[in-house]
Amino acid sequence: MQSTLVALVEDKPGVLTRVASLFRRRNYNIESLTVGHTENPGVSRMTIVVDSSRTNVEKVAQNLYKLVNVIKVEDVTEQPTVLRDLALIKVQADGGSRRSEIMQLVDTFRARVVDVALDSLMVEVTGTEDKIDGLVDVLRPYGIIEMVRTGRVAMARGKSGNGHK
Repeated sequence: MQSTLVALVEDKPGVLTRVASLFRRRNYNIESLTVGHTENPGVSRMTIVVDSSRTNVEKVAQNLYKLVNVIKVEDVTEQPTVLRDLALIKVQADGGSRRSEIMQLVDTFRARVVDVALDSLMVEVTGTEDKIDGLVDVLRPYGIIEMVRTGRVAMARGKSGNGHK
């Protein structure tokens, strides 16, 4: 089972390295890691996904708290949470009917075409990991040229959550 931790950290050089080094030293595997700015200047948000069948999530959180630049850590796995990934997928699309088929599939998945070239389409899709996997599966027969995926981002639902003031 995958567990999702959200950590608020100081937005300073070297923080990501310290977190990654902690995982390396403790022999924890990171399934997914995303980092970005928050609504608060000087604070970044890390969303860390670990396999809780192989990793003690409580120990991961405790170890993160030991790092100087960590402000707050929360396990949002059991909370009502919105989880999203993003993918950009470049697909072969040479002919007119093939291109139309791909565009219909993209529309079915509520994704969108963000770039059109003579021989390809670039598709942007956001959603759950399963949704993205599903789109990748139906696009694969057309020929995926290139793909990039972000890690998971997560936010607890409702007014309370992992905010920091």
